[in-house]
Amino acid sequence: MPNRFADASPWVRRWAPLIPQGEVLDLACGSGRHARLLAAFGHTVIALDRDPQALLAARGEGIETVEYDVEAPGNPWPFAPRSLAGIVVTNYLHRPLFGALAASLAPDGVLVYETFARGNEAYGKPSNPDFLLMPGELLGLAGRGGLRVVGFEDGVLREPRQARVQRVCAVGPAFDPARAQLDHLSGRE
Repeated sequence: MPNRFADASPWVRRWAPLIPQGEVLDLACGSGRHARLLAAFGHTVIALDRDPQALLAARGEGIETVEYDVEAPGNPWPFAPRSLAGIVVTNYLHRPLFGALAASLAPDGVLVYETFARGNEAYGKPSNPDFLLMPGELLGLAGRGGLRVVGFEDGVLREPRQARVQRVCAVGPAFDPARAQLDHLSGRE
């Protein structure tokens, strides 16, 4: 992908090529850095966030912006089971959604998730344990959701700022493992 996506997470850039064509959710999309990347891959992207100002920045070709607070009491999860080719989540954690995320993924779909983990309090915010993943928590999300993990990392990042993170790429049970060309995905061709 061109340098115009340099602001996208390297984790998302690495695994986004695995997402099959179809509708992709960028959950808690913020200004849309990942929505734009996903749209460039030819996906129809739903950029969902509760912040209307962020959604203004997220607009673009192939991107449907949706203002919706998935944490608000009484707001149901807005996606049908097995309806999304891909789901991307970065820097956001709301544990009650874990089951819905896995259930909404198509059988050959791809989940790319990256957020802060315990230990991040040493580097700044977030520091509240409610917003930090416990060790192996994303692996548990994948396992409980019937997904297969194709990539997982747990450690400290130096860029764009120092942070303790956990990240996973997990695929549905019908995902063809031959599509995961690891040399290509790691940049070692």
